Amino acid sequence: MRILVTGGAGFIGSNVVDRYLADGHEVSVVDNLATGQRENVSPAASFHEVDITDAEALGCVFAAARPEVVNHHAAQMDVRRSVREPVFDAITNIAGSINVIEAGLAVGTRRVIYSSTGGAVYGELEQIPAPESHPINPISQYGISKHTVEHYLRLYAANEGLEYVILRYANVYGPRQNPHGEAGVTAIFALKMLEGERPTIFGPGHKTRDYVFVEDVVAANALALARGTGEAVNIGTGVQTSDQQVYDTIAAAVGFGAPPVYSEERKGDIQHSALAIGHARDALGWTPQVGLAEGVRRTVEALRAGCT
Repeated sequence: MRILVTGGAGFIGSNVVDRYLADGHEVSVVDNLATGQRENVSPAASFHEVDITDAEALGCVFAAARPEVVNHHAAQMDVRRSVREPVFDAITNIAGSINVIEAGLAVGTRRVIYSSTGGAVYGELEQIPAPESHPINPISQYGISKHTVEHYLRLYAANEGLEYVILRYANVYGPRQNPHGEAGVTAIFALKMLEGERPTIFGPGHKTRDYVFVEDVVAANALALARGTGEAVNIGTGVQTSDQQVYDTIAAAVGFGAPPVYSEERKGDIQHSALAIGHARDALGWTPQVGLAEGVRRTVEALRAGCT
């Protein structure tokens, strides 16, 4: 199968590329390298340094690759940046996604797998863990922009016959996650501890998130090639883990004994989040396999190897 992965040099996207290649697919990668790393991309994939907001350049890549399936991971993914730069967030996540969909339709792409967000689209939860039917009440520009694209996919399905699957991720972590940005708390905490620094927890450590290991997310993307058509599917664990618990788990894996630095809460952060995953089992045949302690151990090992 010919597959084009946008954001395929990034944390999740590059891991998805590796799985698709291992499964025997022909893979093209589009990434502007703003946050992705060229070295993340397997030499077995065809790489194109293109921004999804550049419709003309994107169209040329699609014309050459003629993908049957597009796996769309390219995005502005930082909640804090979306609050600071809402126009940039909308241009990248909404207009850029429309460019991807239109470029695919122009060359006969039949299916889009879209990486959305579970925590940010639902907002403050009325029900925990939240099912896919939970009200959509985002409290950040990022949550709004990611959910808007879900509506566009439904529109193109109705009007153009495009197949789609929406994967609403919980907090994904694991090897290749960028430890130098504002997002990706697991990698940020782990690298700081490995360097002997005390990480910062925003708030008293009570906020909870649902942490899902990247290998499990990759498995969902492999299953979504053939299953889950027309569905929005939560990809998480259904388990709430507090900031303090994450800190303590990473500290144990690193062997770090100092307490965190506690700072003020940040605008746009929801307090509690976990995703119900029963529908993922029904629609995709997917369940998570890697627990937090094991996932953190493997993430720390990968970072430690990179630090030596």
